[in-house]
Amino acid sequence: MKRLFPILLACLLPIIAQAQDTIFVDSDGEEYIVHRPTPVPEFPGGHKALFEYLSNNVHYPEQAVKDSIEDRVICQFLVQADGSITDIEVVRSLGYPKLDEEAKRVISEMPKWVWKRDPGKYAPVRYTVPVNFKLQ
Repeated sequence: MKRLFPILLACLLPIIAQAQDTIFVDSDGEEYIVHRPTPVPEFPGGHKALFEYLSNNVHYPEQAVKDSIEDRVICQFLVQADGSITDIEVVRSLGYPKLDEEAKRVISEMPKWVWKRDPGKYAPVRYTVPVNFKLQ
């Protein structure tokens, strides 16, 4: 049987996990969005550590292996002020529910993200991360 490894493409490094927007709530309870806020949280250890985390923790569903399904699932999620991950959703599916579930699972189990400055004083930040599935 083939050995399986999820592969994260190095060419995606510049676009992986970029902050897209931050949702702020004013004193009246109205929400508004600020694009590309600074500072932003990051995965502990940075992009390289994120790639390593995904490649070490994604488990290829057995049926997807049998069906030779390869591609990437793109997920979005919010990083809260405390670094926790919430509101995970698949924004690009392969139409293969087991891969979508696996992508969401591995993101939900990420360690808390870290803020460079003043942890806990920021509004949630939305990130987009592709989770690649590649047979080898």
